[in-house]
Amino acid sequence: MRIDVFTLFPEIVTTYTQASVLGRAQQAGALSVHAHDLRDGATDARRTVDDAPFGGGAGMVLMPEPVFAAVEHVEATEPMQRPLFFLSPTGRTFTQQVATELACLPGFSLLCGRYEGADQRIIDELCDGEISVGDVVLAGGELAALVVIEAVGRLLPGALGNAQSTADESFSDGLLEYPQYTRPAEFRGLEVPAVLRSGNHGDVERWRRAQSLERTLLRRPDLVDRRGGLTSEEVRLLEDHGFTSETRDEASPKSD
Repeated sequence: MRIDVFTLFPEIVTTYTQASVLGRAQQAGALSVHAHDLRDGATDARRTVDDAPFGGGAGMVLMPEPVFAAVEHVEATEPMQRPLFFLSPTGRTFTQQVATELACLPGFSLLCGRYEGADQRIIDELCDGEISVGDVVLAGGELAALVVIEAVGRLLPGALGNAQSTADESFSDGLLEYPQYTRPAEFRGLEVPAVLRSGNHGDVERWRRAQSLERTLLRRPDLVDRRGGLTSEEVRLLEDHGFTSETRDEASPKSD
């Protein structure tokens, strides 16, 4: 997979993506990340990329000329991949489902905003869509780009040492992940659940599933609603592990 990132701070993207999981994925040939400086599209000595907004207002806006020039130069000289997404609070919310969709592509590109954003003509005519990493305001799109790259990159074959890791984690099936434990079995009087030390893989799987369902019900009930509620089998599994509707009610926030 090839991912091109257009930014005013390419060193941020390059440094991060050369480390840890993304670095290993690139070394293994599963991923190739290319960061491009938007200032390369500027034509003046100061390499200007922004200007004041028409109509007045605080801050500066990315100008269309240098951004179009930077992207079109890469498209003409390198195997840049489309679609090109602008990272913006107004875009499609980035979720694990979106990451999975992007991981099926041969590649894609990201445009990082700065200042007060980008000239709308960039978004309408140069980009193929917009992505938002959440209802937050950042100084620029670099951190958002890294969120997208890491979430997608770790789904690629060979990116992780254990492919099962992506199947069991939070949101992989619309639920939060179950709690994890490691050695020692007892720490300061706190013991690892006996079922995890039993050696019975069937019991372990059922316990983990129940814990995943319980966590999601208590912490993110919206995810349960989004998947259409619980099946009768899931209800029985929760009951078998001591979770009841009363437990959920007790854990729910109380209004004053």
